[in-house]
Amino acid sequence: MTSSMNDPNEQSQYDDAILDSTSIAPVDEQGNPIPVTIPIAIAPQISVVFTTRLGGVSQGDFASLNLGGRGGDDREAVRANRVGLAKSMNASLSLVGQVHSAEVADIDEIFVQNTAYGFDATGIDGERVEADAQVTSASGIALGMFAADCLPVLFADPESGIIGAAHCGRRGLQAGVIESTVAAMAAKGAQRERIIATLGPCICGECYEVGDEVADDFTNRFPLTKTQTRFGGAGIDIAEAARIDLAFAGITRVVDARPRVNAATQYLAQDEELMQLCRTDGEGPEELSERLEHINHSMCTLENPLWYSHRRAALAGKAHEGRMLALIVRQ
Repeated sequence: MTSSMNDPNEQSQYDDAILDSTSIAPVDEQGNPIPVTIPIAIAPQISVVFTTRLGGVSQGDFASLNLGGRGGDDREAVRANRVGLAKSMNASLSLVGQVHSAEVADIDEIFVQNTAYGFDATGIDGERVEADAQVTSASGIALGMFAADCLPVLFADPESGIIGAAHCGRRGLQAGVIESTVAAMAAKGAQRERIIATLGPCICGECYEVGDEVADDFTNRFPLTKTQTRFGGAGIDIAEAARIDLAFAGITRVVDARPRVNAATQYLAQDEELMQLCRTDGEGPEELSERLEHINHSMCTLENPLWYSHRRAALAGKAHEGRMLALIVRQ
């Protein structure tokens, strides 16, 4: 793995950014929510951001920083959350309609500022572009991928300035979404040997139970990714599958996001909003401290209460849950 922070002063700067996320006011001077996010600098002027469940205005099962518009949440709440995120990142969001494919959208060809927060092509209020990856050579555009168990993978060629983002669920991985994203970046001038990638939060192999038939089919494409889950059945490790395809795509520089996520999780162990979510969401022990004790993988969306998880919500008998965004932006 390649470290994202070799300069101690730079590392301290981004540690401080995490710590400051809960010390600021909950809204800005215009009344927009200020989301609690985890920033990771992967190259000069290029940052990855993972949103959490914290710092938004959504209510109930969507509390509070739901950024997905198709689950049944109040549209104005989602809009406010997205506006707050765009402002906090000082960038325009770019969002597409994800369908578990290997389709890549070239945002340079289709971007238009059609909302207060950027480019929305999810089809909620207008245009829909179906894709599970995005690429751009532009600065100031945050390519976003929704997730609530699936794996987001973010890419950057620091020399050319070309960035990419991919939504890597089981079906998308099998369809080759990682190679499609890298190929689209290369077509715009990126070079594979220069591309840096990082993996976002996703359900881990110990929690993603799919059954033997699905697991065996997946391992035909990704050997050695079948797991035995903590629930007793067969599962798969989608993060390991992504690493396999990154290697096949010629991507050898992979930034490990876990140290930053570990730091954020430890700091937020005393966060009042997170404690209140655990008391009321019905998705595990009511005490945040007890949930944290059971985390084996901080990046796992099911284990870590910072993240939204479709599987965790389903296990709790819920019909709805929110969506996080994993984003990459070049300033």
